[in-house]
Amino acid sequence: MSWPASPPGEAHSAEEESYRILRSRIDLSRLPRYSRDVTERVIHASADFDYSTDLVCDEEALEAAVAELSAGAPVIVDAEMVAAGITGSPVICKMPETLTRRLARTAGISRAAAAVRLAFGEAGPGAVWVVGGAPAALLEILSRGVEPAFVIGLPVGFVGAAEAKDALRASGLRSLTNVSEKGGPAVAAAAFNALLKSALAVAGSQAGWGPGGPAVPDDDGEWP
Repeated sequence: MSWPASPPGEAHSAEEESYRILRSRIDLSRLPRYSRDVTERVIHASADFDYSTDLVCDEEALEAAVAELSAGAPVIVDAEMVAAGITGSPVICKMPETLTRRLARTAGISRAAAAVRLAFGEAGPGAVWVVGGAPAALLEILSRGVEPAFVIGLPVGFVGAAEAKDALRASGLRSLTNVSEKGGPAVAAAAFNALLKSALAVAGSQAGWGPGGPAVPDDDGEWP
């Protein structure tokens, strides 16, 4: 069964109304630009205001991530559900591939870890990594020394998720994480989409597209 898609104008109006409600309930104006954009988009996607204090945002690192994305850094995601939430940029996702399952069996590692190894083999250093599924993917990124440009580390779960995010923060890598066990594919994709929107605006400005740059889809995959 499939649901009929909302007309573009209706979807855009719904997103605008969602942000209006969000901003009427919480004032994030104290936050610097990219931290505010990411926090708003994550709250918009999750309807969870706790992210206003749960997210760990480093404005300098977020600015660097925007610069890397605008310059065309490859984007690697850990799970198909994360990939599904990112419709404005090509992504590398090795999780569903047969080779990933084979490597996991032969090396005696998780599929998430195998997917990280294969993705790094394809993209090399300097990628933006987006983790919203398994903590094992985040730990593999740290142990393999993939030299990422930036890591969005927002896996979810009671087993290992918070600890993996602690390890990411301790690593000194440029990253976006949160403190608690919460997270997930929708949240990770929303955080990335906030940075992507800024990156496309920067790239558009450099290319002479005008002040706003191109549009990017909202968190439901609808284009304004």
